[in-house]
Amino acid sequence: MAERPSSPLRRATRSAGKAPNPEDIRRMEEARLKAKAAAQQASIANPPQLVTGTKRAYSSVNAFAIPKNARDAASPSKKPNDGMTRPPVNDLIQPAKNFGRSEYIEYDFSKMTDTKGGFLSTIDDPHNRAMWSGKGKEEEKPAGMTLEEWERERIRRKLRENREGVYEPGISILNALDGRDEEEADLVAEAENEGTEEYKGKYGDGKRDIKGKCRECRSLEIDWKWQDVFGISVCNTCKDKLPDKYSLLTKTEAREDYLLTDPELKDEELLPHLERPNPHKTNWNNMQLFLRLQVEYYALGPKKWGSSAALDEEYEKRQKISKERKEKKFKNKLNDLKRRTRVEAYKRARLQGDGGADVQFGDRIKGIGDKHVHEWGRSVLDTETGMTRKKCTECGMEVEELEF
Repeated sequence: MAERPSSPLRRATRSAGKAPNPEDIRRMEEARLKAKAAAQQASIANPPQLVTGTKRAYSSVNAFAIPKNARDAASPSKKPNDGMTRPPVNDLIQPAKNFGRSEYIEYDFSKMTDTKGGFLSTIDDPHNRAMWSGKGKEEEKPAGMTLEEWERERIRRKLRENREGVYEPGISILNALDGRDEEEADLVAEAENEGTEEYKGKYGDGKRDIKGKCRECRSLEIDWKWQDVFGISVCNTCKDKLPDKYSLLTKTEAREDYLLTDPELKDEELLPHLERPNPHKTNWNNMQLFLRLQVEYYALGPKKWGSSAALDEEYEKRQKISKERKEKKFKNKLNDLKRRTRVEAYKRARLQGDGGADVQFGDRIKGIGDKHVHEWGRSVLDTETGMTRKKCTECGMEVEELEF
């Protein structure tokens, strides 16, 4: 028995016993390179059409497919002598002339100013006290000041505004003999020359108004804030002792209780007022306070109502007019309700027929705003067709049914 070969036999070829010629190898390599170059030129001239769902050919993304005259914007225009490629410079890429900054950008936020929405602010008018609203620009701490220094500055401003502490005018015993007694004597003599029985004073209460001296107790320790605002010299003790004369009224109280108008309350020469922060909300307008003595003198004087009786009469007259206006408005609404009630009763009688007389007001009217629900009667079998019929007891609708 012959032994089996350990490996398959070598396949015989025509050139098995002959070595390749170097000349033949060179011609074969040249032919292969020419065919490859021709294929690349043909792909550049006629690029293949892409079909949806297929991949791009390698030649379309190959570096050989890029034309030599194509411009590379990312690389610099001039290459260095050392042969190295430098990173791109942004200065070489400039926008077009027609799309410059002034023409292309519609709103340049770097040149815009904050107009506060068109409203005035403390920056536009820093001396307008109506814009402070409790917290104005002067209340902001400066940049180069510490909290302790800013607190001392706020206290100093408050004392200077109220004329208290170190800003209060000095008082001396010599002030009682600086001619003020002679001024009082001149006022009394002037009243006697006019033929009046007694001196009534500026506000009709018989008190002499001398600057720097309390008009009630002749004390020199007066409230200088009231002297500057109201022009009245009075001490703190007399203010607390006589609230009927020296209490403060709000703008609403002066308008409602004494029937004064807004133009009269806004006149500083006629009725001066003292401004205080609003106790309800700090961002609201400051509260305006009026002196009761000045308000009563003007309201009950000959320039306004003349007397307290005339003021009470005018107040009752306005209350009567307001009451008549409310009653007239109530009657108009009542008449409108009656008209709508009559229309509803007419609809009720029309829909209910004879039975509408027993229906009371407020009961629901059938047919208005209701969704009809059929109330079927007894089913009747039709012997000819074999179907059952039933009829609605309200609308009379008939339907046929087939029972299996």
